[in-house]
Amino acid sequence: MPSQPAASPAASASPAGPLDASSADTPSYDRRRAWLVTAMIVTFMVINFADKAVLGLAAVPIMDELHISHSTYGLIASSFFLLFSLSGLVVGFLSSRISSRTLLFVMTLTWAVAQLPVLVVAAVPALIAGRVLLGAAEGPAASMSMHALYKWYPPHRRGLPSALQISGAALGTLISAPALTWLIAQHGWRSAYGALAAVSAVWALLWWRIGHDGPFDEARPAHPGQQALAPLRLPYRRILLTGTVLGSISSAFGASWALALSQAWLPSYLRTELGMSPGTAATTVSAVSAFSLVLLLTISPLMDALKARGVTSRWSSGAAQGIAVCLAGCAMAAFPFVDGTPPRLLLIGLAFGTVAVAIPLHYMTAAEVVPTAQRGAVFGIVAATGTLPGLVAPYLTGHLVDTADSTASGYTAAFLVTALVMVLAGLLAVGCIRPEHDARRLRPAGSTSH
Repeated sequence: MPSQPAASPAASASPAGPLDASSADTPSYDRRRAWLVTAMIVTFMVINFADKAVLGLAAVPIMDELHISHSTYGLIASSFFLLFSLSGLVVGFLSSRISSRTLLFVMTLTWAVAQLPVLVVAAVPALIAGRVLLGAAEGPAASMSMHALYKWYPPHRRGLPSALQISGAALGTLISAPALTWLIAQHGWRSAYGALAAVSAVWALLWWRIGHDGPFDEARPAHPGQQALAPLRLPYRRILLTGTVLGSISSAFGASWALALSQAWLPSYLRTELGMSPGTAATTVSAVSAFSLVLLLTISPLMDALKARGVTSRWSSGAAQGIAVCLAGCAMAAFPFVDGTPPRLLLIGLAFGTVAVAIPLHYMTAAEVVPTAQRGAVFGIVAATGTLPGLVAPYLTGHLVDTADSTASGYTAAFLVTALVMVLAGLLAVGCIRPEHDARRLRPAGSTSH
């Protein structure tokens, strides 16, 4: 990653400079502490996505044991998102008043509690109650952990940490799929819930000792005795109606539809339609996550290299996320009609793995037009609207499978609906995301660039 600000994503984000840049003086960068916090946040995301994945990995034994239909299982999966977007929105606004240390601590303890109902009563109401509570606690997780991460890095150093934070999602599935599948096979599906509760509680205790807020937050005095400048604030309506924020939400929307489908239904599809064993299905899910991880770790230095060569954020990070979602949508539409297991699995990997590119990039493009003091709230709004597909996609898929002539045709219909949503969302992102243009337009009259 380039070390010079002139070659960095944030520094080259706009010819007008960052929206709230006010001085050449900046807080000191504590590299060691920043990377320790980064490691904790990556682990946070690993646990986060393991929590999401456990229901899908246990789908077949849960449906068999509780004698529930695909629609009922889809309802359980969708219930996770009942409060997901709302909590992301509310906590986003609270983030300007409550420290990131406290927010992430409370969230993770709640994850632990949310796994407990099914250990007491293994029934549909207990599954729904646990998923609703878990969704409420995980709704702000990605945006608030990114917000916490940004407090430890100056803008020109955020590319790699952002990619690593999102890579925790891929790692979560990569690690949890075989581990949780083994637990489910050897000790029953409830054991996986108990293990996740324990891991979440341990992380929360470690975070309380380590996870203090970093120095790169709102405007503050650079030197003792220097008067702090009031942080720039803009009307939320102006920020949210910029093409960059709307396009960032759109790319997140398309990516989230695919991710929700993957978490809830991909393991079951691999087992029931492609005839895989539980272990082979888990290995396939892990392989898709590994592909996502490679993309995430590649995209950050690639974006930095493009910007170092003078490529604008519109084309480097804006178009990149939209094109990634479009390509994944095309693969989603194609794989149900492809004969032969190897080419179908390749397209499945492209369909469910490529969308990972959009997750860190949509935060980066939105951040380029948002004042620091409002970043947490806007991240919460972006996350709340961008993840709404989770409320619809799992239940809709279950309904389509139950009402179709065959489960295969039901899955095909669900994948085609997903493909259409993804392609439209990706095209909208490509057309709307223009960080440099929107940053100049939002800059207050009379402000100077730095």
